[in-house]
Amino acid sequence: MFEQRKDEIGLAGDPAANADDARLAYIGRIGSPWKLREDCPKNMNAARERGGGATVAIDAPYRPGLAGLAGFSHVVVLSWFEQAPRNLIVQKPRHATDTKGVFALRSPARPNPVGLHVARIVSLDIDAGVIELDAIDALDGTPVIDLKPYFASVDAIPDATRPGKDA
Repeated sequence: MFEQRKDEIGLAGDPAANADDARLAYIGRIGSPWKLREDCPKNMNAARERGGGATVAIDAPYRPGLAGLAGFSHVVVLSWFEQAPRNLIVQKPRHATDTKGVFALRSPARPNPVGLHVARIVSLDIDAGVIELDAIDALDGTPVIDLKPYFASVDAIPDATRPGKDA
């Protein structure tokens, strides 16, 4: 699914094989229109432009944790990109001329393939455990490892910058 490109650097082993690897609990799954990696938007802006919406279905034991979320306009969804390789430490994105370290990228291929998605809550059904979102940039069926409310007052950074595409 992920090919290693010229000039990319892989780790000597797979971090998932470590005995001390984290033990995560999947709390639910993402429902999205994206079935194949090549069809999936690369970021939330692209997902919103393409439309289609999304859902997060929370498993029954975790549904009480949704109490209070109805008062928020947006939610941070942390997902687990279970199909992504975990051994690429330097990558060459298709859109860049040079390689970059994984920690300077938003690629799903990383030692711990955690996805971060900030989405607008369209509707919330706590009893059914379903959160309808405006969009998502993850494949259908992607596991969810956590949800957090988005607080614009503390999460937004007005003077945040990023380098140009080739930096």
